Amino acid sequence: MSEPNPKPLRIGVLGAARITERALIEPARALGHRLVAVAARDRSRAEEFAAAHGVERVAGSYAELLADREVEVVYNPLANGLHGPWNLAALAAGKHVLTEKPSASNAEEAAQVREAAAKAGTVFMEAFHYLFHPVTRRLHEILASGEIGELRHVEALVAIPAPPDTDPRWSLPLAGGALMDLGCYGLHALRMLAPWAGGAPRLVSARGGERAGAPGVDEWLNAELNFPNGATGAARCHMAYGTLEMSCRVVGSLGEASAPNFVLPQLDDRVVVRTAQGERTERLGTRSSYTYQLEEFAARVRGGASLPLDADDALATMTLIDASYRAAGFAPRPRTTTGG
Repeated sequence: MSEPNPKPLRIGVLGAARITERALIEPARALGHRLVAVAARDRSRAEEFAAAHGVERVAGSYAELLADREVEVVYNPLANGLHGPWNLAALAAGKHVLTEKPSASNAEEAAQVREAAAKAGTVFMEAFHYLFHPVTRRLHEILASGEIGELRHVEALVAIPAPPDTDPRWSLPLAGGALMDLGCYGLHALRMLAPWAGGAPRLVSARGGERAGAPGVDEWLNAELNFPNGATGAARCHMAYGTLEMSCRVVGSLGEASAPNFVLPQLDDRVVVRTAQGERTERLGTRSSYTYQLEEFAARVRGGASLPLDADDALATMTLIDASYRAAGFAPRPRTTTGG
C-alpha cells in the first residue's frame, strides 16, 4: 500500500453521475483528498450533490470548473460520448484527468486525447480501477509464477441486468452500448495479459445483438481473440443479462485461476486456483478497487510514481473496441458535441 499523500489532491467533478459516490467521493474521503468543485448541466442538481457529499463549491458550468485555478484534477464520469470532448478540454486547461472509461467515443477521438495529454504534460488515466485491486494483481502473480503453466486461454464475462430504456447507455448519440460500458473491461483485462502471452491479443472475430428500439446500439457482444503465443481469449459482455456477473478465468497448461468478480472485487474478493495438486480459494480483501485506484493516481500526481494506465493504453483499448464493433456488424460510436 502506498504511503498517505503529503498533500491532498484538489479535485473537480464534471456532472453528478451516480457512479461518482462509489468511484470518487468515498475514496477521496477515505484518503483525505479535497472535493473542490462540482458542475452539472442543472445547477440545482450540482448544489444538491455538493451538499450531500461535502463538495466545497458549485461551478456554473463545466467550462467554469475547468477555469478554476484551485482545481488541479478533473474527474470525468459523464456519459460515454462526453468523455472525449471534456477530456480534451480539461487537458487543454492544464489539468490532471481521471476519466471513466472509455476515454473517447472512438479511436480517432482517443488519438486526439493522447496527443492532448502529451502536449499538456499532465497525468491522464482511464478509470480501469479493477487493475489496482489485489484480486487482479494476484491473477497476474499466479500466471507469472508458473503455477498454472503457460497461458492457454482466458475468458471474461461482464454482464448486468438491463438499465431503463431511457438510460444514456442505450443512446447511440451518447456512444452507448454494452461493449462501451461493460465489454471494455473484458478487452482491457485480456490486453493486460500480454506479458505472459508473447504480446498483445489480436481480434479474430466478433458477433453481437442489437438492442430493440435502439438502432445501432449493442445489447450484447462477444469477441474472440488470439495471442502471439497461440493462446486464445474470449471477451463477452451483455447489458440485459439475468443477473450481474463479472468473472475472469485464466487457463494455463498446468491449471487455472479465476476471479468470480474481477471488476468489483470488493463484492467478492475470491481467487480460486485449480491444479493437479488440488483446489484452493484465496481471499484478497474487500477494500474498494476505487480506493486503490485513487491512491495510485495520487501517488503519480504527487510523486511521479509509475502507472500501468495512460493515454497510449486508452488508445489501444479504444482501437480494439472499434475493431470489435466493425467485426460484429456495428459502426464505431459517433463523436458527441459538448454540453454543460
